[in-house]
Amino acid sequence: MDYLWTPWRYRYITTADTKEGCVFCDAVAANDDERTLIVLRGERNFVILNRYPYTSGHVLIVPYAHQAKLDASEVATLAEMMAIAKRLEPILEELYRPQGYKLGMNLGRAAGAGIAGHLHMHLLPRWIGDTSFMSSVGETRVEPEELDVTYKRLRQALA
Repeated sequence: MDYLWTPWRYRYITTADTKEGCVFCDAVAANDDERTLIVLRGERNFVILNRYPYTSGHVLIVPYAHQAKLDASEVATLAEMMAIAKRLEPILEELYRPQGYKLGMNLGRAAGAGIAGHLHMHLLPRWIGDTSFMSSVGETRVEPEELDVTYKRLRQALA
């Protein structure tokens, strides 16, 4: 068996279910967008990089309001989520040249939500064949771009 060492994930694995509070609410409150990877602050939502991305450019659009369900969210908040996704699409197109996009939400732990208590929408670029041997058999993702590089590229494009 081969091993691919990812010691940076250890913090997440050992604290995912034990941390008090909400990672999204904490990121906003920290008021340090570069450290917390917030690339855009809107009126009702913000955009943050996924710390454990499926692909380069994988972002999350997150309401400021700490809500777990769509029916608890205001219509204006959900409308702004889609407006932000629409704004991001051509930017991701320019930066990464994807062949498609995956846009979605996992509502509740059973649906696959890693952060079930705070509604958020994933937007990630996709390419034909981007599910390789590493991800489908090896259950490992290989990212060609470091998060700080992605952050700088997106932040500059959104400015």
